[in-house]
Amino acid sequence: MPIVSIKLAKGRTTEQKRKLVQAITDSVVSTLDVKQEWVTVLIEELDRENWATGGELHIDKFGVGCGKEIK
Repeated sequence: MPIVSIKLAKGRTTEQKRKLVQAITDSVVSTLDVKQEWVTVLIEELDRENWATGGELHIDKFGVGCGKEIK
């Protein structure tokens, strides 16, 4: 029973997350030759002010709207 854990900055829509988990599930099924119902995908959303890369908070580096769907 594969379990895939994904960490993302907050801001993605539910539809984007649906597409993501379906794509990951399809890839795991095809790569590991397991049944779709055996695959679990966990999404953990992180606030941008709690995530940093290269010594800089993502809220400062990328801004508040980074990762959000543009309408």
